[in-house]
Amino acid sequence: MTTNYIFPSDDILEAGIDESNRGGLIGEVVSACVVLKKPTTDYDIDIYNQIKDSKKLTKKKRQFLSNYIKENALTYGIASASLSEINDINILKATLKAMHRATDIAYKKNKFDKILIDGPYYNGYIPSGEESEIIPHTCINKGDSLYTCIAAASILAKEQHTQNIIDLVNENKELEKYDLLNNQGYGTKKHLYAIKEYGITKWHRKNYKCCQ
Repeated sequence: MTTNYIFPSDDILEAGIDESNRGGLIGEVVSACVVLKKPTTDYDIDIYNQIKDSKKLTKKKRQFLSNYIKENALTYGIASASLSEINDINILKATLKAMHRATDIAYKKNKFDKILIDGPYYNGYIPSGEESEIIPHTCINKGDSLYTCIAAASILAKEQHTQNIIDLVNENKELEKYDLLNNQGYGTKKHLYAIKEYGITKWHRKNYKCCQ
């Protein structure tokens, strides 16, 4: 039970942001932004105690929590930066673009007061279409292991990335030899061997050293 996680409160609406597939070798990078309601029932508290870093969850549990978050969050947004953006501007800048897009989607549905980001990088967010100051934000090392809202964002981002990989392989059977359904695009031994054996595809990130 993740009782060390910091739950949302009534005092301030905090949005959690995390990404998925920043370290992958193939495809787009995905980000999610989530604002959770303060849990008010024993059931909600129990579910919140199950929300943690997506890497620590089973596939079944992650899918269940993803559906719960989408149904019960005060607001959320999921967005990506494309492969071409990653190749053109580098993965860090592309990740920040994806984060801003997810933030914008969530904010337009329900405004919030502060942003908490997993990791060391984030460009300040100013809501579009209105005269507004930058929304306060804090970058937190291993934030997905500290804040429930960031952990929730990690779950949504991971689920979206997983679905992206499934769709990509289903639509392009030649990708099966890269073992993507198992490695999710990351540089596992099998994936790197396949790159060496068959070369890269048009979906690989060409500015990554192992893909050159």
